[in-house]
Amino acid sequence: MSLPAPSPDATVVITGASSGIGSELARQLAARGHNLVLVARREERLAELAEEVRLAHGVAAEVRACDLGDDDQRAQLIAALRAGERHLAGLCNNAGYGSFGRFHELELDRETGMVRLNVLALHELTGAFLPEMVRRGSGAILEVASVAAFQPIPNTATYAATKAFVHSFAEAVAAELHGTGVSVTSLCPGPVATEFGEAAGVGDKESQLPGFLAQRPEEVARTAIEAMEKGRRSVFPGMGPRVSAFGGRFAPRTALLPVMARVGERVLRDRG
Repeated sequence: MSLPAPSPDATVVITGASSGIGSELARQLAARGHNLVLVARREERLAELAEEVRLAHGVAAEVRACDLGDDDQRAQLIAALRAGERHLAGLCNNAGYGSFGRFHELELDRETGMVRLNVLALHELTGAFLPEMVRRGSGAILEVASVAAFQPIPNTATYAATKAFVHSFAEAVAAELHGTGVSVTSLCPGPVATEFGEAAGVGDKESQLPGFLAQRPEEVARTAIEAMEKGRRSVFPGMGPRVSAFGGRFAPRTALLPVMARVGERVLRDRG
């Protein structure tokens, strides 16, 4: 089963909707006729995006400002979504951030916050709404992983580890759902031309990482939605991420890790 057709009594929730892949998911899902719930911390940006898609496509677009890394705010969001007038036909777990640097030199609170957002929030939102989807026999969940999921990456150790969890979790749950009418898709892009790199502290240095090709958020969102519609277990937007994932999965760690470490150290030197 795939993402259900648009319906007046259904909606699709998108986290991290205020920019990048999230905002493009919103635009393209709205263009297909889906009602939306837009979730992120920046309420003003969400309101602007909601008005844009309402005017362009005539869909309902609800705004939910929420810091998903905060346990209380996340619980309030889940309660509000459960009490909403529309059921969830789809859930796009897109919110997340990264960092760059030697783990022992990075701010620990920010690293643990990354685990809470990239892993715990995604895990909890999936668990909160998947049972109802299974009871209805329809629904689609998108878990935004990364090509970073396929290898440990020195100088972005926490981020790569969180995405390894996301991809493994998504693929395992997808297999469990066979025959239920519900799908879970792991999206594995490479670096995308968004605010993500700046937030991680690498800016335009992302393109220096081996095997990565910069991608446009529009392209990644389109690939993701098409995969949700087809009920695919995992998807790589473009050949670059597919090749990177293949190399990371099968290259010996003894060969891969020193190369990745040297590249990371060069970026750190350039940044300094």
